[in-house]
Amino acid sequence: MRFAEASGGGEAVPPPEPVPDSGQRSVAPLLAVCAGYFMVILDVTIINVAVPVVGRDLSASLTGIQWITDGYTLVFAGFLLSGGALGDRLGNRRVFCTGVAVFTAASAACALAPNAPFLVAARLVEGLGAALIVPGSLALLQQAYPAPAARSRAFGLWGSMAGIAASAGPLLGGLLVSTVGWRSVFLINLPVGVACLVLTLRQVAPSPRRTDRALDLPAQCAVVVGVTLLTAALNEAGRRGWSDPAVLAGLALSALAALALALRERLARSPVLPPSLLRSRALSGGAVIGLLFNFGFYGMVFTASLDFQHQRGFSALGTGAALFPAVAMTMFASVLSGRLTRTTGDRPLVVSGMLLAALGLAGWAAAGTDPAYPLLVAPMMAAGFGTSFALTGSTSTVMGAAPTAYSGTASALFNTTRQIGSATGVALGGTLLATATDYNAGLRTSMAIGALAYLAAAGLAWRCVPTKPTTAGSSRR
Repeated sequence: MRFAEASGGGEAVPPPEPVPDSGQRSVAPLLAVCAGYFMVILDVTIINVAVPVVGRDLSASLTGIQWITDGYTLVFAGFLLSGGALGDRLGNRRVFCTGVAVFTAASAACALAPNAPFLVAARLVEGLGAALIVPGSLALLQQAYPAPAARSRAFGLWGSMAGIAASAGPLLGGLLVSTVGWRSVFLINLPVGVACLVLTLRQVAPSPRRTDRALDLPAQCAVVVGVTLLTAALNEAGRRGWSDPAVLAGLALSALAALALALRERLARSPVLPPSLLRSRALSGGAVIGLLFNFGFYGMVFTASLDFQHQRGFSALGTGAALFPAVAMTMFASVLSGRLTRTTGDRPLVVSGMLLAALGLAGWAAAGTDPAYPLLVAPMMAAGFGTSFALTGSTSTVMGAAPTAYSGTASALFNTTRQIGSATGVALGGTLLATATDYNAGLRTSMAIGALAYLAAAGLAWRCVPTKPTTAGSSRR
């Protein structure tokens, strides 16, 4: 395996054992990276079914319960771009492994938490570990599988981890809580984290370091404050409503942070987001596509979960099983799109995936008042398949448009916009269900808006996603 060269030199560790080149490369790097990513996304949703039990066991207040669930996602979303910048500067493998170690140790602390404040603090540290893991995951896959076809297959399997982990979280969480107890929800991360760390150190090549690139701390602080406040405001909007003073204040302050970032970036010698990256139609368009399809998919999962539990009377375990049709399609769609992209390129796959997902949510919206569950299976399958089918191509587009020196930053930007899309979809879905005079009308409206987001993503993909597979940094600008 050839090692990337940089002026800063590689990490000072022994090289791993050689692995086969090109299309015959070992799957070990893929397993290592996907294991870390799976843990991160699983922890977003698996806690939801455990929170009521945790609250009773630790005598947590309502505010404490909210921080147990939201504190993780706030820190995760807020520090993603910082994690990407650190990866580009210090080496993506180094930062990825640090994130895995932090995440695993924090998971152990969560499992041993004696009280609610301790658990909240451990969850915040978990979120920081997650923010170090995710940007490096895509950068390491791009490094390990440089050939476009192999890279697309790797990105496809990476993307499927998100859908599987997010949707399987309630099912796995319900099973663990009902059989072993809520602490097992965190203990499950320990063997996965250790295996991920060992595999990464043994099978993934050291990444180049670029220590000559300064970290612009004022800009990084503006990013953290802006994204954290925006995510917090969106989370609260689903509970309090969009006109709540706290929500409006969070949105206004996040806008001010964005303005401060823009002003700082004009003066910085080493900007967080170089203008050349943002001017790339493929990269910026791909990031917006990620926002839109996460908005549609996670809005659907959230509102469907509420419908199954609160309106249809399903248990947490039953809700996870009811969502399984959407999950089952993600792995199949990702593998298929990774194979097809070699002949079709990315654009047809992203466009067709978004159109199919839009058809699925439109079908749910048109299914009428209180449709029987069997009528919802096909719409969920279409949304799950279409989202995962498009994720591979949009990921390849974003990473292919970024120079290798900024692969961590590009990955962080893509995943930050996706997190914002998820938070917006959940917030809007919650608001529509809470404020609609007719619950079923609110649910159908939420699905219809999700369908429109998918259609907008399809139109944007037609303009921004290249037809042919690209190598890193070669996408059309």
